[in-house]
Amino acid sequence: MDINTSSNSGFWSRRRVLGVTAAGALVFFVVGIIFWGGFNTAMEATNSTEFCIGCHEMENNVFQEYKPTIHYSNRTGVRAGCPDCHVPRPWIHKVVRKIKASRELFYWATGKIDTPEKFEEHRLDLAKNVWSAMKTTDSRECRNCHNFESMNPEFQKPRARKQHMNSFETGQTCIDCHKGIAHHNVRDQLTDEELEAIEAPNPKYVREIPKEYLEGLARVEAKEAALAAEAKADSEAAINRAVAALKAENERLIADAQNNVASVGAVPAAASNINVDWGKASASDITVFYPGTASMEWILGRKHGGKRAFTKGDRCVECHGEETETIGQLIVSGESEKELEPNLIPGKRGSIPVTINATHDDEYLYLRFNWADGDHAPVPFVEGGKMDPANPMKLAFMVATDEAEYADRAGCWGTCHADADEMPFAPEDQALKDSELAARLDLNAGVTKYLTESRTEIELKGRRGKALGGWDKLKSEGDITAAMAANQYMDLVRYKSGADEVEDGQILAERTMHGGQGAEVEASLKAGTWSVVVKRKLKSDQPGDVSIEPGKLYNFGFAIHDDFTNGRYHHVSLGYKLALDDDQAEINAVKQ
Repeated sequence: MDINTSSNSGFWSRRRVLGVTAAGALVFFVVGIIFWGGFNTAMEATNSTEFCIGCHEMENNVFQEYKPTIHYSNRTGVRAGCPDCHVPRPWIHKVVRKIKASRELFYWATGKIDTPEKFEEHRLDLAKNVWSAMKTTDSRECRNCHNFESMNPEFQKPRARKQHMNSFETGQTCIDCHKGIAHHNVRDQLTDEELEAIEAPNPKYVREIPKEYLEGLARVEAKEAALAAEAKADSEAAINRAVAALKAENERLIADAQNNVASVGAVPAAASNINVDWGKASASDITVFYPGTASMEWILGRKHGGKRAFTKGDRCVECHGEETETIGQLIVSGESEKELEPNLIPGKRGSIPVTINATHDDEYLYLRFNWADGDHAPVPFVEGGKMDPANPMKLAFMVATDEAEYADRAGCWGTCHADADEMPFAPEDQALKDSELAARLDLNAGVTKYLTESRTEIELKGRRGKALGGWDKLKSEGDITAAMAANQYMDLVRYKSGADEVEDGQILAERTMHGGQGAEVEASLKAGTWSVVVKRKLKSDQPGDVSIEPGKLYNFGFAIHDDFTNGRYHHVSLGYKLALDDDQAEINAVKQ
């Protein structure tokens, strides 16, 4: 008798897909679960900070660098561990990363990075690998927590707002700016070519600016405008008190002079030669701050995070206009990570809020600078504590057209170089005396301010131990004459309170000063407030003077040497715009 076993076979023994029985499929399924569970458990076990620091190479090196950072401990209590930054969350990418990590295990097994010295030797290569990976994924792991679209500019500093707007518009990614936030930064060891390549914007990463971000930006700008208006009102009240005191003093002087006329027939002296209706002038509040040794070379160098924005045309004030007080305090106190002041002066002010009133008539520009006097802070490295005992205060301002390089963005900062007198790369006295340029430049007091247009080359990178700057790379007389004719200079007016002296001049190959024919200045210190009034001709045919015409914007910057200071130890402004009857200018001179 024939028996059909196939028709009577049981469910588990019956062959199903690919000739596999149900029982076999179940076995494979169970084994797969066990295998997968074991594999996934093993992978997750290696996906923790504890595992990462299980070897002393990580425990003693990068983990110790990471512990003091905000990613380890912060006010919100949210910690980003090693895997959060270095292991992708998507499964496929996670497996790929784990496979690549075998190379690091090889380093560990062979002792390639088993000592701090060996680790430092390979740190740059390790960091470049991480930076490159983050760049190619648009900083995927950063964005697990820090999503561009979730940012609220109301909680960001003005500089951060500006940089994030650049990121939206140009295609920057997190790692372009945020290297070294959890470990020692070795970005400065990259060559300029490597920096340009690894930090270049990627058009694929351009994002539409979220509506929520723009709304937050509008709110914070409105809030800041209200605070600025309140501060301005307080400042104007203080200035009005000082002006009232000055007016009362002038009236007393006039009365005394008139009494002298009555008694001895003398001619009364005028209390003021600069009389305008300041009620018709505009008012601008600008905070000058202590810059330390920051120079144009520093601005254009790798240690300045805003270098890229600056070189593409952004103005300094766009990033730093609202934080000059903070910057000045960090530098003057030595707390700035930029290390811009090697010679600290205890008690020195980090910044000075200044109100500038501006007006004009058909012939003259009138500027009035008002600010509160400060307490004396003796300079510890100067005998007597005063750098310039003869002058309690000096004020200078510069005006330039856009023909002067960098003036449109940095104002008078374009004249400040790293090899000027008392700056980090200032040449030795003997080098100045021996230089053939001593016949063309006044080097008796060191290297003065100059513009890049007057030099054949400016050293920005300091490669192979080269000094930054270009004081000794002076162009020919013909080239400098041509630069003057092309308006590539900065017009300079300087006032010294001790001698009541006004100097007029310009900066191109060097700072060249002469008499004060182009400007008049009246200054006073009343009720604890300095008031400096400047009367300057709008039009001039003198070399080195900038004529100011309606319908044009001019670049403006100023500096104050308060408390008997001298040289680079002043307070300076960022670059601003000056114009006649133009609301677009930060300093708008309104007609009388």
